[in-house]
Amino acid sequence: MMMQTIALRSRGLLAGAALSALVFAGAPAWADTPPDTLVQAWAIDDIISLDPAEAFELSTGEITGNTYDMLVRLDVNDTTKVVGGIAESWTVSDDGLTYTFKLKPGLKFASGNPISAADVAWSFERAVKLNKSPAFIIQQFGLTGDNVAEKAKATDASTFVFTVDKGYAPSFVLNCLTATVAAVVDSKLVKEHVAAATPTAEYKFDNDFGNAWMKTGYAGSGPFKTREWRANEVVVLERNDNYYGTKAHMARVIYRHVKESAAQRLLLEKGDIDVARNLQPGDYSSVGKNADLATISKPKSTVYYVSLNQKNPNLSKPEVREAFKYLIDYDALGDTLLNGIGVVHQDFLPKGILGAVDEKHYKLDVAKAKELLAKAGLKDGFTITLDTRSGQPESGVAESIQQTAAQAGIKIELVPEDFKQLLTRYRARQHDMAILQWGVDYWDPNSNSETFATNPNNADDSKNKTLAWRNAWNVPAEIQKESAAALLERDTDKRIKMYEDLQTKIREQGPFNFIWQQTEVAGLRKNVQGLKLGPTFDTNFLAPVTK
Repeated sequence: MMMQTIALRSRGLLAGAALSALVFAGAPAWADTPPDTLVQAWAIDDIISLDPAEAFELSTGEITGNTYDMLVRLDVNDTTKVVGGIAESWTVSDDGLTYTFKLKPGLKFASGNPISAADVAWSFERAVKLNKSPAFIIQQFGLTGDNVAEKAKATDASTFVFTVDKGYAPSFVLNCLTATVAAVVDSKLVKEHVAAATPTAEYKFDNDFGNAWMKTGYAGSGPFKTREWRANEVVVLERNDNYYGTKAHMARVIYRHVKESAAQRLLLEKGDIDVARNLQPGDYSSVGKNADLATISKPKSTVYYVSLNQKNPNLSKPEVREAFKYLIDYDALGDTLLNGIGVVHQDFLPKGILGAVDEKHYKLDVAKAKELLAKAGLKDGFTITLDTRSGQPESGVAESIQQTAAQAGIKIELVPEDFKQLLTRYRARQHDMAILQWGVDYWDPNSNSETFATNPNNADDSKNKTLAWRNAWNVPAEIQKESAAALLERDTDKRIKMYEDLQTKIREQGPFNFIWQQTEVAGLRKNVQGLKLGPTFDTNFLAPVTK
């Protein structure tokens, strides 16, 4: 149903030929996009699934943030706070273990089905039991497939009670519940699409909780609803008139998959799109000089890094890990490929998050790298592969690292891929090196500390697949203990110092070379108003946009 052609599904909304002209780059150009449609060009090749219990990519973060709602949302005007989503109010017990949420009355899903606390409880249950990539965000509170029905339950139609295993700071718990894995799904609708599953040692349930259908289906209550996704082509969102808040101004939003910055700029200049989302420095500068166009930007809580898989015997040597940190020309990258779209940042916590360190610890030093390689018994270098997203700036950064590493005798073979392919290989630990990005899942330093600094089980069949696990790094026990202690520390000053120390240890010992923090930019037609970029991708809200 979700994969019907856009032309057929848009009958009565847009003429098929007109919409095709908007969607496909090769179609005849429009002079202007329709006044009730926002058309964006964006590289969306990272999308693997639209199921909020499974989706864990940046593009899907934005789509989910606009099509689903959670109990609470991050306050984009003050990131130290959360505001109600479908929850009208909430209380926390004196011992910090029980959170009671009262839902806003009279809410409906896009389907027309009423939203109840039972939907919230089932959404938690399916996310925990499916145990996909983002599940750990709520599993970390002691939820398992065996106890989730008791720990996350509806006590009446409008009351949801969530019981955690420790007395965490309430701000931490609430921030975790802003993550898209906590999106509330229409249980009645999804249950109509549940498929049978064969229980295994790893997955012991006899159904898929609607996951196969939800990969392309939609069962939310946000200001928009998903109408279509075609991999590496297009995503179409449509206004949800059952949304309880202020209705979206646009009748629909279309994401066209366009990877090249120059192509995006040309489409924007011609009026074929309203917004260009992947502009590189030169094109972004040109858009800013065009009287018909405008630019916006926002520091993002997304860090880019090079990962070194510890399954590779050469990369597992501490001296080699350190050598690579001196084989990156940070200054040149910051002045060229990253100029205006990112800033050099060499730690796992992005600026803006509690405890972040903003210092430059490394610079290009080939001689230093050679000394370290000689200590590792690799004075003549070695050959290695580097997986990278096929597009800028990642490809340019990869080529720069290839050139500087060659000066130390290391031959890097580049493996350019669609981001979906890269992620699949990375999550299976099949890479040598890779350039990746990581955006915080919730506004707390534990979001990054949990994934970069912990790996409780390094076995291939581990259920906790942090970034440390993906790179087969057996994190020293003292680092993992410190990360766990920092999570529970309630003294802010002490917590800051703990995260500063953790960043030093991960930077010096870990298999990660942090290079830059993203500045998200967009070029837009002058008639586009109300588009604001949030600190995270799931806070790029589109409902206020007008044309």
